[in-house]
Amino acid sequence: MTEVREFALPDLGEGLTGAEIVRWLVEVGDVVVVDQPVVEVETAKAQVEVPCPYGGVVTARHGETGEEVPVGSTLVTVAAEGAASGPAPSGTADGTPGAGRPAQPSPSEKPAAGAADEGSGNVLVGYGTSAASGRRRRRTRPPGGPTVHPAPTGPRRVAVISPLVRRIAREQGINLTDLRGSGPDGLILRADVERAARPAPAPNAPPAAVPPVAGEQRIPLRGIAGAMAEKLSRSRTEIPDATCWVDADATELLAARRAMNTAGAPKVSLLALLARICTAALARHPELNATVDTRAREIVRLPAVHLGFAAQTARGLMVPVVRDAQRRSATGLTEEMTRLTEAARAGKLPPGDLTGGTFTLNNYGVFGVDGSTPIINHPEAAMLGVGRIIEKPWAHQGQIALRHVVQLSLTFDHRVCDGGVAGGFLRYVADCVEQPALLLREL
Repeated sequence: MTEVREFALPDLGEGLTGAEIVRWLVEVGDVVVVDQPVVEVETAKAQVEVPCPYGGVVTARHGETGEEVPVGSTLVTVAAEGAASGPAPSGTADGTPGAGRPAQPSPSEKPAAGAADEGSGNVLVGYGTSAASGRRRRRTRPPGGPTVHPAPTGPRRVAVISPLVRRIAREQGINLTDLRGSGPDGLILRADVERAARPAPAPNAPPAAVPPVAGEQRIPLRGIAGAMAEKLSRSRTEIPDATCWVDADATELLAARRAMNTAGAPKVSLLALLARICTAALARHPELNATVDTRAREIVRLPAVHLGFAAQTARGLMVPVVRDAQRRSATGLTEEMTRLTEAARAGKLPPGDLTGGTFTLNNYGVFGVDGSTPIINHPEAAMLGVGRIIEKPWAHQGQIALRHVVQLSLTFDHRVCDGGVAGGFLRYVADCVEQPALLLREL
């Protein structure tokens, strides 16, 4: 007996509601084994390969390259000889019992007696097996027949997967039970909530016209670019930021790096030295390693420094995060930053390495600019910006000399501290850049 199974894009976590198909790894007619990657997708966090938890013959691919696929929609259909589907889920991916499905399968969907689910549960490389993966919707179809959609029984339930959708609805005062989702099986998507939150147009008002422009190019804000645009907009909307800056003589810092990079010793990057200075400065000024809980009206100071750093990739700007940066030496920071940068540029960073930062270091000097007023990486409270290091005339030991000078800028959330704290932090960073030996007191 041939059993047909449909594998849907699982709940990706981190508030993600969908992914874009980058390329298919299988063709219709291919034989796949359990956990074999079948498609590569790009989320707002990373580019990952999706393994199918079923084995068999691929009978259909759902979606084209470049297409946005919502969570819960079918990716591939697999037919397996003699396979039996596992027991029907008792709830939806958001934990609501029976949402959009009856609690038990219809007689035509019941598995053979004693059959067990052969799927592995490893629904997405880099995300790991989660409880949500075991609760995803399943649809089966008889061989050669149409997909069976059992009629819902009992009161209508709300079909929501993403916690982000629930939060937006709550903040906008929208009752999800009043909405009809536009996603698969009535799944409520973020667009549904945002559409409901928009005010209704005035009666008889003409639709807003977008004048066409010859030769214009429209680039969809989706994937990493869309997530970054949303985050930056939210930062500017919610955070009352301010910026202070100072020029510093980095000549001694460069000399210290040359001395550390002796032949045969592990290499230390300039960015890692700046990161080490940041962790020392945050130990002195913990006010800046914080976030603001707007609902509780509280400032939350964080015990560990999870240091984000800006990395330019072919797919746009990404901010990998070094966990517990305050515990790492300059050598350890160099190794971890190198690993994260290489993975980011290869599109292989899992979401866990791109989230959870508490402070960000932005070296925009690599673009040949001196200064900037960076936008804070929400929900963090501060970001240190570093410009290019360039030779300039500088007063040194009572004389004018050519020295390597860098401009440092600190953008900070004015809710977590005043200018005195921010200035003290930035001054300490500048002092360490000018006199790296000051860091010896922090060891």
